[in-house]
Amino acid sequence: MTLILTPLTGIPVVSPGDDLTELISSAIERAKITPADGDVLVIAQKIISKSEDRFVNLETVTPSEEAIELAKRINKDARLLELILQESNSILRYRPGTIIVEHRLGFVCANAGIDHSNVRGDNLSDEWVLLLPEDPSRSAELIRKGLEVRYKQKMGVLVIDSHGRAWRMGIVGVAIGFSGIPGLVDLRGYPDWFGRTLQVTQVGAADELAGAASLVMGQADEGTPVVHVHGFPYRLRDGSFDELLRPREEDMFR
Repeated sequence: MTLILTPLTGIPVVSPGDDLTELISSAIERAKITPADGDVLVIAQKIISKSEDRFVNLETVTPSEEAIELAKRINKDARLLELILQESNSILRYRPGTIIVEHRLGFVCANAGIDHSNVRGDNLSDEWVLLLPEDPSRSAELIRKGLEVRYKQKMGVLVIDSHGRAWRMGIVGVAIGFSGIPGLVDLRGYPDWFGRTLQVTQVGAADELAGAASLVMGQADEGTPVVHVHGFPYRLRDGSFDELLRPREEDMFR
């Protein structure tokens, strides 16, 4: 099967309260795509955060003593650090200019995923930042159900963000929530090309698709926050984001 990724163009700048299902459907129709059973929509988390009004103006944030002390050590705005602390389960590493945390959703990332780039509040002030969606998988589920009702097809929705990695340079697209697709595909027990039985192979299917879609979306001013995917090679199912989280006792990088 051929995997086809099509960026959906013409989606306007998203504002709080916008109906993403409607915006995505309009973009699908502009692209003259007829959704089929098994198709997946990959969505940049930023437009979900914007539609859910996850904007925060730093002028409204009062930093705690912990945030103030951290700010002295790593040369970051104490108000931003206060938001990072609020969005995190724990701090894992920090150095001047960088803080790595376990986000409250369970994954490890820099700055708790809080973003300055391509963010607008009610003006162009640099004081506005954008938090990750409150529950990306729940957001994905709501959009998926709306699309399935509209197109009468079984579909999946994947929410992605850009993360760095402990062992390589550069950011890549990764899943932070999804609905209707597998996070992990377990191939243990299947034969390889030479007939040997696979013993440990588990495929991070959601992350692989996130990386592919991120290449199509771009990272700067491309303005394509949604990608339609046809030919996803795995059977759709109700996956859980927890599938992708490595148990703490197996994590050799903490």
